[in-house]
Amino acid sequence: MSDRYTKTAVILHWLIAFGILGMFAFGWFMTDLPKEAPKQMSYDLFNWGIVTWELAKEESPRAFYYNLHKSIGITLLGLIVLRILWRIGHKPPAPLASYKAWERKLSTGAHHLLYLLMVAIPVTGLIMSIASKYGVKWFGIKLFSGLDDKGLREGFYEAHEMTGLLLLVILVVHIIGALKHKFIDKDDTMKRMMP
Repeated sequence: MSDRYTKTAVILHWLIAFGILGMFAFGWFMTDLPKEAPKQMSYDLFNWGIVTWELAKEESPRAFYYNLHKSIGITLLGLIVLRILWRIGHKPPAPLASYKAWERKLSTGAHHLLYLLMVAIPVTGLIMSIASKYGVKWFGIKLFSGLDDKGLREGFYEAHEMTGLLLLVILVVHIIGALKHKFIDKDDTMKRMMP
């Protein structure tokens, strides 16, 4: 058995990792968008001057960015499901012999919680969006009509936020653990997941 993760696992790990971090930044960016703003046909993404997104019809900045956030979230959910299926079919490498018992338990628990939260966040976001009056589009393709159920939407909004905050905490623990192995233990933990 190899002591490294498969290339597919490594690629999915980093795609999902950057996707999740990007979605956190995106979520915070969206909270400052005004509810009332002039509609536009094109958007300079995040006002960075790098990519301009042309639309088929005018949308407010809030509608545009919320729809983009939903689309990326659905795409990430697909990648996460693919990662879970890959993990089921491909055993990860065994923990290094140098790991202490508490490190193995913490690592296993954190990984299980990461997988659970990585599924829960987009699912709660999806249900919240379906419960809204707007429904869900995936890059302009309508997937679900809105139910316009305020109570359901607000409940899943809270769940989406709370699971997001919990994921952020677990990610920080995960990153601190990886850095500990790299700089304090000086073992090969990080090498096993690097491209």
